[in-house]
Amino acid sequence: MPRPSANRKPPYDAAEAVASLSAADPKLARLIGRAGPFTLRISGSQSPFEALAESIVFQQLHGKAARAIHTRLLESFHEVCGVGVHPSAQDLLDCPTPQLRGAGLSANKTLALRDLAAKTLDGTVPTLARIRRMDDESIIEHLTQVRGIGRWTVEMFLMFRLGRPDVLPVSDYGVRKGFALTFGKLKPEDKVTPADLPKPDEMLKRARKWHPWCSVASWYLWRACDLAKPDAASKQPA
Repeated sequence: MPRPSANRKPPYDAAEAVASLSAADPKLARLIGRAGPFTLRISGSQSPFEALAESIVFQQLHGKAARAIHTRLLESFHEVCGVGVHPSAQDLLDCPTPQLRGAGLSANKTLALRDLAAKTLDGTVPTLARIRRMDDESIIEHLTQVRGIGRWTVEMFLMFRLGRPDVLPVSDYGVRKGFALTFGKLKPEDKVTPADLPKPDEMLKRARKWHPWCSVASWYLWRACDLAKPDAASKQPA
């Protein structure tokens, strides 16, 4: 699960979501009981451009390394836009490629960021005001036109920036593993193999019980992975 800058509760009733899921799916209810309160928080300040730029930087990197690159990238624009101010799409298009590569970005991520900036300026990436009026699939259709932005990245944006309540990222490894631990035969001590992980159709079939709260269910499936860690038992409340 990604770790975006998060600072406020999502714009839906978490208590209602948890109660609804618990009533609809007894096995999920047991996981919810073990994992405890729903504590997902969303970022309240990033524009779509800023959030997606951060997502591109963080792709396929460990958090510490990605944060260092992201910090260097922002610092490289201090003379242009000031300390603490995120560069605009035009700033990113105008800067020289060595500046981006010097922050630690790969060639592919450099191209992806420039494409994100261009598609922000031409309107392919909607403004926050517009995107809030769009349904989930329309947002996915728009944003996956950007180089380096796939469905999973947009699903994380929907969950952790927009606070959409009904997102099920069936390609996410953690969600798939959590599903196998909760509904399949996978045990915490088992070494995970591809055969252990559910197919999308299996997950979508189970999720019929979860609508319109799939984001909350997904969050608890991530928690199932945390609970399966060897030291998890010692951290659980009595």
